[in-house]
Amino acid sequence: MIGEMTVQVRVLDIKEGQQWYETFLCRKPDFIPHQGFAEWELIPGCWLQVAEGKPVVGSGPIRIGVLNIIAERERLVKELNIEFFTIHSREEVPVKWGTFTDPWGNRLGLFEYVSEGENRTS
Repeated sequence: MIGEMTVQVRVLDIKEGQQWYETFLCRKPDFIPHQGFAEWELIPGCWLQVAEGKPVVGSGPIRIGVLNIIAERERLVKELNIEFFTIHSREEVPVKWGTFTDPWGNRLGLFEYVSEGENRTS
């Protein structure tokens, strides 16, 4: 049985990377175990690790659930200067989603449940 999960992205400069992810996640890291490393617990038992190192281009995407994908896209384009990304949907899929990259080439994304009954982020 799985009890916890961590996902790691790498950035070339930890100070720059930590600041970018603080803005992306709207908060400071939950844990900085040592130099060159910062961690955010996104939901209980699910951690995003940002580590200094050579990024693995093309990995991911790591998708994060949000309540309003359009508002979050607008915020990220404005605050982090990411490229405007398309929000996709399909009738048979219960979410809308979109994908973008951080400045180091790590693929990230957002999703929003179409039906409020499905939403687990509220």
